[in-house]
Amino acid sequence: MSNLRIFAVNHKKISSLHIDNVCCSKIRANLRRLKLHLPHGRNYSSLPGIIGNDVKSLHSIISPPITKIRNIGIMAHIDAGKTTTTERILYYSGYTRSLGDVDDGDTVTDFMAQERERGITIQSAAVTFDWKGYRINLIDTPGHVDFTLEVERCLRVLDGAVAVFDASAGVEAQTLTVWRQADKHKIPRICFLNKMDKTGASFNYAVESIREKLKAKPLLLQLPIGEAKTFKGVVDVVNKEKLLWNLNSDDGKNFERKPLLEVSDPQLLKETTEARNALIEQVADLDDEFANLVLGEFSENFDLLPAEKLQTAIHRVTLAQTAVPVLCGSALKNKGVQPLLDAITMYLPSPEERNYEFLQWYKGDLCALAFKVLHDKQRGPLVFMRIYSGMIKPQLAIHNINGNCTERISRLLLPFADQHVEIPSLTAGNIALTVGLKHTATGDTIVSSKSSALAAARRAERKGEKKHRENNEAERLLLAGVEIPEPVFFCTIEPPSVAKQPDLDHALKCLQREDPSLKVKLDPDSGQTILCGMGELHIEIIHDRIKREYGLETYLGPLQVAYRETILNSVRATDALDRTLGDKRHLVTVELEAKPLETSSLQPVIDYAQSVTQDLSQASQEAVENGIHSACLQGPLLGSPIQDVAVTLHSLVIHPGTSTTMISACVSRCMQKALKKADKQILEPLMNLEVTVPRDYLSPVLADLAQRRGNIQEIQTRQDNKVVIGFVPLAEIMGYSTVLRTLTSGSATFALELSNYQAMNPQDQSTLLSRRSGLT
Repeated sequence: MSNLRIFAVNHKKISSLHIDNVCCSKIRANLRRLKLHLPHGRNYSSLPGIIGNDVKSLHSIISPPITKIRNIGIMAHIDAGKTTTTERILYYSGYTRSLGDVDDGDTVTDFMAQERERGITIQSAAVTFDWKGYRINLIDTPGHVDFTLEVERCLRVLDGAVAVFDASAGVEAQTLTVWRQADKHKIPRICFLNKMDKTGASFNYAVESIREKLKAKPLLLQLPIGEAKTFKGVVDVVNKEKLLWNLNSDDGKNFERKPLLEVSDPQLLKETTEARNALIEQVADLDDEFANLVLGEFSENFDLLPAEKLQTAIHRVTLAQTAVPVLCGSALKNKGVQPLLDAITMYLPSPEERNYEFLQWYKGDLCALAFKVLHDKQRGPLVFMRIYSGMIKPQLAIHNINGNCTERISRLLLPFADQHVEIPSLTAGNIALTVGLKHTATGDTIVSSKSSALAAARRAERKGEKKHRENNEAERLLLAGVEIPEPVFFCTIEPPSVAKQPDLDHALKCLQREDPSLKVKLDPDSGQTILCGMGELHIEIIHDRIKREYGLETYLGPLQVAYRETILNSVRATDALDRTLGDKRHLVTVELEAKPLETSSLQPVIDYAQSVTQDLSQASQEAVENGIHSACLQGPLLGSPIQDVAVTLHSLVIHPGTSTTMISACVSRCMQKALKKADKQILEPLMNLEVTVPRDYLSPVLADLAQRRGNIQEIQTRQDNKVVIGFVPLAEIMGYSTVLRTLTSGSATFALELSNYQAMNPQDQSTLLSRRSGLT
């Protein structure tokens, strides 16, 4: 239990003070009183902004100026050191009084039991802290491919990101994935080459991999002093200073900043001067304003160029995403983290420097995006929100545009991983945690009222008319949510008894709201609940959470691969449905054609013949489409979804008074008939695989992949290791981690990512069908 939590409990005592003109002595007295109740254990400092004796007014703590806010995420491949870097950042900013360690399971942001046991990040955690007058909202994201959605929805609300790299490995598989996600959301970022003290660490190799694999332009703002075991500090290229950490210091808080001199460091000074000149030339190529300055006043001697001018230009280049600043250090050995914090505040954008087009329609009214939902046993659903404009207060009624409902926020909190501080209001640019929203889900747009949304829609429409745009600008009022990837694994889940089924349904409903990449459906034939997820680890974690958080000992069926089906030829089918219910006759006759599509499409592409469209009402058209979609949910071979199909409706005769349900049923039956007639093909998920393996074990790994129907694309060299890149069917890779460990004595690692769905060859298809029907 920390001061923070006690502060939240005792909020009534403090909130009675006048927030804006509260005097420091009262805050001190309150905090002293709170400290009396502190049990021993892990220490957190009392409040954001109150560090040691530096007591600020509560107003500046709650609502810092927007220019002083940084919303950033930490993203990287598995085990590059994201959580350790976050932990050091929190320690140096004064938020924690002791250094947490992933191996010890006492980090702030990895607070779930599963995270602490496995030493991995599963959920992204938000932390709010201050650094040298700046408010930083930091989100630590997972690196594992099963939790890609967790990274995606966090990047959606961030203004900048820190990409962490393992200096001995450079760019790895998941680094590429998160980098692409950041590109998609146009997020400026800086690179931190971590683990400079690790055996095999190479600054030049890591920088070259950023240039080659990420196609980015690295700006070297620092150079390492020594590498691997000899790493003892960094050189600040911009200021031509060296930063040396005290070897006797346990926590790395104390370091010396010395200017580089010709007398003491001639070689280092020469290297730094060359690096600085190269940096100035690089930035001048990318920024015209800086180029004019350099060519005008400092063309003779770059040494005279002030550091502030260079830093401002680097800030502009970073914002324009034409280059990425590169820093280095070792988070575990407490070196290089403070300069990284300075770089975050100096080079990454504030919320007002990001250009969000939709803000002009709201004119300062509330506009926020709910990007994450957590379930707390005491408080109920906690919704994380990024406020883009306006202000949020407790007891405020808000309107959810996606759900078209109005709800009331009961309490407002500042997130501090699993600790929360209650606050009276929060302004634009911040990340808030709200209590009391029962229906808001991930990706929902929140506004102050329905009338505010309509007013914004009208403004958008007027602007649209002026620009003679065809598309409806009002649709842009919905902030782009998060694209949810399709699950690739599924298995059945059973409660311990029928009486516990409602409890299981409730647990799954809560977990689905938290994690939209988890899908739950009912098998219509067996009535079993089916769990669909992004990978083996994902489903394992969900199973574990149901047991720990909801106290249900559930049983999982064997993991199955999510296959898809398609057709290979064009087929026609007709069907008629004639029912009399009561005194009403329902009669529908349908003729349709299904044919394979050239391009990939998860949903059927529906077309209507000329004769049909003339008499088709809107309700009947919806009924037809519902019927076709429901028929495509279960294919005739495995009961898997049908994809890459185009459907043309040639004839539809409806008796007057026929219900839309009957139309849907008839169209669905006709579609199923057509699919059964056609030549069918099973599609299986194909995974991108990257295996990093020592040279000695390369042959057995390649031989094993050949047995698994693997297709090797290339074999790269990374330091002393070989990196095997290729494709392998998901069905063949089940339980691969155990096999790989055995083959390589635990020295190899691998990363998987869904590539696409590809057709199975006839022999494998018939084997799969025989196995499913129980013949083999």
